[in-house]
Amino acid sequence: MATTSDISRGMIIKLDGSLYTVVEFGENKTARAAAKVWAKLKGVDNSRSIEKTWNSGDNIHPVRVERKNYQYLYKDDTGYNFMDNETFEQIAIAEALVDAPQFLKEAQEVSVLINTETEQPMSVELPDKIVLKVTYSEPGVKGDTATRTLKPATVETGATVNVPLFVNEGELIRVNTKTGEYVERVKE
Repeated sequence: MATTSDISRGMIIKLDGSLYTVVEFGENKTARAAAKVWAKLKGVDNSRSIEKTWNSGDNIHPVRVERKNYQYLYKDDTGYNFMDNETFEQIAIAEALVDAPQFLKEAQEVSVLINTETEQPMSVELPDKIVLKVTYSEPGVKGDTATRTLKPATVETGATVNVPLFVNEGELIRVNTKTGEYVERVKE
């Protein structure tokens, strides 16, 4: 059992039968009333985002989580299939639990959060930034790079990313998987 003084960013807690990760937290102290602890929570097993306030010292229920490295293999009717890099055991995970499925490519390294109590996978996180090849893009016009104008480009996973005009078909780009935005062009 833990108390509100143990709350930290990234911690996963059980609240009303659902699991939430702590995105942000803080404490409100006033001269008259007891201190309150607040937290912004994002659902792990649901897509809800909520705010919760506790009295300082209240009990919370943290969930022990293990982060394991897996490799993406393929997608089929059962979901997205991943292989444990140490035991070579394969698991299938539903699309709702994958962080940014549109950027998954074969042999991609990912982190899988596993609930140590139930041994069930809770979510799949891609690296913050990944390198993808542009498979289709309209050609840019020479000299048209002075402005920050963007054009749509299709990458090897089938996702569409807005890129600057100077990025052409066949080039490698770095993409932020959290926002889906272009970061930079990568030299081979």
